Amino acid sequence: MKKGFKWVSLTLVLVMFAIMAAACSSKGSDSATKGASEAKKNVSLDFVWFSDGNEGDVMKGIIKDYETKNPNVKINLIEVAYKDLSTKLKTMVSGGKPPALARISTTEIGAFSNSAVDLAEKLGGVDAFTSQFLDSLKPYYVVKNKVVAAPMDVTANGLIYNKTLFAKAGVQVPTSPDNVWTWDEFSAALKQVMQKGGAKYGLVWDFTPHRWSTLLYQYGGSMMNADGTKATINDDAGVAAVQYFKKLHDDGVMPASVWLGGENPNNLFRSGEVAAHFAGNWMISNYKDITNFEWGVTYMPKAKQRSSVPGGKFVMAFNKSGVEKEAADFIQYLSSKEVNSKYNQEALFMSPRKDSAKLDYAYGKEMFEVFSNELSNTVPAAAEDWSKQDVVPKFSNDLKNAIVDVISGKATAKDAMDKVAKTIDKAIADKK
Repeated sequence: MKKGFKWVSLTLVLVMFAIMAAACSSKGSDSATKGASEAKKNVSLDFVWFSDGNEGDVMKGIIKDYETKNPNVKINLIEVAYKDLSTKLKTMVSGGKPPALARISTTEIGAFSNSAVDLAEKLGGVDAFTSQFLDSLKPYYVVKNKVVAAPMDVTANGLIYNKTLFAKAGVQVPTSPDNVWTWDEFSAALKQVMQKGGAKYGLVWDFTPHRWSTLLYQYGGSMMNADGTKATINDDAGVAAVQYFKKLHDDGVMPASVWLGGENPNNLFRSGEVAAHFAGNWMISNYKDITNFEWGVTYMPKAKQRSSVPGGKFVMAFNKSGVEKEAADFIQYLSSKEVNSKYNQEALFMSPRKDSAKLDYAYGKEMFEVFSNELSNTVPAAAEDWSKQDVVPKFSNDLKNAIVDVISGKATAKDAMDKVAKTIDKAIADKK
């Protein structure tokens, strides 16, 4: 009897264990099924986008590839004109329906940084993420130690020249960053191209404070101090940069018609009568249809140091979209070497990635490499200044007008920059 009782008890215990194991197995299976279901949950990402050229078509191809690899993700490209971008985003954000993503310029980063997903939290930390990109871009997209956007492409100011005129004058341009001209040497070369090559003008320079500021940084100056608390544009370097810019006009190297008359420098260069154009790398694709003369890109001259001014376009993910993780995942995909290189190569843009400075462009490969070298020699002050988009728009026109006053002889360089410095300091104080 006792033996039988033990056998029954053992049987009951074994049955209970079997029931418990089955229950656990069923629960685990349900959890796995639920997890797999959640992982494959269909999501839709609205991506606000603007185009300057063919980059919209390039992005559509990238999106198609991503959707193929991630069938649960649908990305809706909402195309707007750049002039409408800020208004569109403000309306969406203030209405409580922000997009998942948006392509933005440096101007919008400051305006929407408080609404941005901190990508550093999702993509490995600030240092790990930013180390992939050019150091000079960092002040634009890292705000209060948060990565509020990811660089998509980068721009640089540089020097485009008329090869035909230079060859006719017998003037050789620098072929290496190790032997760039000084500004005085460059000015002398331009005068020779005018005298012997038949150039009507030596140099045209885009009528923008952004392009002019390249000279400021080469002289060792800046518009503001590093933390943006005080104007510095009226120090010795700033005054010297304005004085030299005036000298280029006074010496007849630069025509007054651009900065004093509003003439289009692009049209002047296209005429074939201008030796060089101080412009941005986007002019490579703009000028590729020129057939009446040969042109190319050479290294900019230097003052106390070499420098360009970085700019570019970025992609931002927005909080409260409900798909923050998926948006960050897509940005990580866009930022990878393979995808970012494809985007910039096909769109004829420059990559912001350190490991993609040399791409196999279908057009202008060597010219893009010169612009990339200019960026790699750019001083931090350039991005530190221009990233302060809550201040810069409040004085940029004043700076442009002050330079015009100096060129036309209405003000000395010192007086003009002192006046701009007061405007900058007021803009800084108003922000506080």
